[in-house]
Amino acid sequence: MELRHLRYFVTVASTGSVTRAAEQLGIQQPPLSQQLKALEAELGVTLLERLPRGVALTPAGTALHADAVELFARIDQMRARMQRMARGDEGALAIGFTSSAAAHRLTPEVLRACRRRFPHVALSLTECNAAEAIEKLADGTLNAALLRAPVLHPEGVRFDLLLEEEMVIALPLDHPLLRRRATRGEQAGAPVSLAALSNDPFILVRRPGAPGMYGDLLRECETLGFTPRIGAEVGRMLTALNLVAAGAGVSVVPASMAGLNRHGVAYCRMVEADRLRAPLTLGYREGQGDAALDSLVALTHRIAARHRKKAVDT
Repeated sequence: MELRHLRYFVTVASTGSVTRAAEQLGIQQPPLSQQLKALEAELGVTLLERLPRGVALTPAGTALHADAVELFARIDQMRARMQRMARGDEGALAIGFTSSAAAHRLTPEVLRACRRRFPHVALSLTECNAAEAIEKLADGTLNAALLRAPVLHPEGVRFDLLLEEEMVIALPLDHPLLRRRATRGEQAGAPVSLAALSNDPFILVRRPGAPGMYGDLLRECETLGFTPRIGAEVGRMLTALNLVAAGAGVSVVPASMAGLNRHGVAYCRMVEADRLRAPLTLGYREGQGDAALDSLVALTHRIAARHRKKAVDT
């Protein structure tokens, strides 16, 4: 049975006339009548009662008409859904993000915009460190990820730099440097050099999780004439800030994280801020033919462009 035969039948049933149906379908009446008879022969039932003026549905015809109308409604729904998927308006996306990337306002802005712009795209969100995110991108568990510096570059995974921000120093509230500043009446917002922390233990995200910024920091310290003493290596920057708040050491984090743990952490701008930058990167699988992913990438770049423009304007 071909769909066109069912369409012929539904049109005849709707018009009550083979002649009018032929006009609507743009075919001749004799071929249409032949197709209807062939459909009846295939199904083994009489569908139409031929009247002097027009046709009427038999009980079998009435049942088939109801089923056919429902079938074509489902086909229309399927076609509309495929068109939405082709536009990227429907589908499913698994998105990962690191804790430090999530602290930047771009990340929740992208996710909110995606939900608002593409309500039929199901989002699955996963927090992980950079290495985990890239592994999941490589094996297809994630479609996209927002992270800082890529730590691996597997085949088939692309990384787009969205923007950069300065790094800031995180100190426990009772750090001697802060007490000295208060005693001397120094301006609280004055930048601090990393060299002033040469005797402090550093709490850093472990090298496998974020070697890019980790390595940049170590190189800058070496340039300043000291090798930082590593107090702890942790998997996530939020953990590093928790340890700073507990007095276990100092850390260096992206400026967008400076609102976290204010009850136990003080944030200072860095003299070396121009040389230590924190990137925000979008990683995603290339060549997937996934319109929803393409839409997410384009949307993320548009929002990032607004952030860059705002940073230049201010």
